[in-house]
Amino acid sequence: MSIKESAYILRLPFIRNNYEECAKEARLKDMSFEDFLEELLKNEVELRTRNSIKTRIRRAKFPYQMILQDYQREHLSIEIRQKIHELETLEFIDNKQNIILIGNPGTGKTALSIALGTEACQQGKKVLFVSIPTLLIELKEAMNQNQITMYKRKFESYDLVILDELGYCTFDQERGEILFNLLSSRNEKGAMIITSNLTFDRWNEVFKDQVLTGAIIDRLAYMSYLIDMSGDSYRTLATKNWNTKNGSTTNQ
Repeated sequence: MSIKESAYILRLPFIRNNYEECAKEARLKDMSFEDFLEELLKNEVELRTRNSIKTRIRRAKFPYQMILQDYQREHLSIEIRQKIHELETLEFIDNKQNIILIGNPGTGKTALSIALGTEACQQGKKVLFVSIPTLLIELKEAMNQNQITMYKRKFESYDLVILDELGYCTFDQERGEILFNLLSSRNEKGAMIITSNLTFDRWNEVFKDQVLTGAIIDRLAYMSYLIDMSGDSYRTLATKNWNTKNGSTTNQ
């Protein structure tokens, strides 16, 4: 069996496609067998790592590309920029904490969530990006096919779930309760980033139920990072009032 055939069976594409050229280079450099093998395997690992990152990014279903190095933050306050710098460590994922980004359209909420999600993919994390309108469709399909339990298991399997555009569509009572159960089952099991154009005091416009709205906010806001992308402070006044009134604990 040839080296190419063996490399194909062992799924070593770099070695299969490049070993001859690498062997020629090794002879020219008078490399030892150990050094040649080490270099060959190093390149194989690097290729596999790059491909794994590409696969994770593709499966995350980001609507467009954005990395932290390219994310524009000059328009943001110093306090928010400092908070973003803290989030770039991705410790919030390891700690299973949530990030809630609030602000008007065009303030960079979605771009920041994608940049953090892409960084997570590059660090070996399993990520899902889904807009709330798309989530509604998927929930409805899962309900019609009696696959809610399966959907919840899949939802909980990600290291990071990004829920975009909360506030652009409303929930009826049934789907609102299902979303609450979905988020509750994931909460403290895995990190989430949620973007919204609405402050907490307006989330009732989405869920149409004051009690349900309060329960969802309490679950999501506990030990979370709450960032107002359009103001001088990373926390909205409404969020501060909500936490003061309800005794929620948030990161400062």
